[in-house]
Amino acid sequence: MSIATRFDQVLPAGTWRLDPVHSQVSYAVKHAGVSLFRGGVDGFDADLVEGTLTGRANVTGITVQDENMSAHLLSPEFFDAERFPDISFTTTDVHRDGDKLDVDGELEMRGLRKPIHLTGTIAGPANGRIGINLRSTLDRNDFGMNWNMKLPDGTLALDNEITLTADLELVEDA
Repeated sequence: MSIATRFDQVLPAGTWRLDPVHSQVSYAVKHAGVSLFRGGVDGFDADLVEGTLTGRANVTGITVQDENMSAHLLSPEFFDAERFPDISFTTTDVHRDGDKLDVDGELEMRGLRKPIHLTGTIAGPANGRIGINLRSTLDRNDFGMNWNMKLPDGTLALDNEITLTADLELVEDA
């Protein structure tokens, strides 16, 4: 008989800086009720300092395949980039069980700060690097992103549930 024990362990101590070449942040939302529309975020930053993970991105770094759609996403119907240029995240609590992570934090978008729960994994430290992979879902309406459109069959153009994924490689600050 084996007994599994959960143990809480903090993230690695010290200061760790983002390796932007080996990191990415992405999102996915169901479109037209049939497929996932995916995009990313360019130019984001993240740090892990004494066990607290923080991240920040300018909303102009949100990537999509269509220039017109980019303008729509930056408009007041979505991110309202003129009034709220940044998205930020800070951990409030981290639980680790081996390489598994449960992370609670605060996500701020459009001037609204909301709690968020993420799950994922951690690898390392090895060779002065750690890898943190996190995933969560959120309701875009919670952040005032209420735009939608009915398609001819009555299906909504966008689902309200968004999946966020962060694949981070951090380098120890020597």
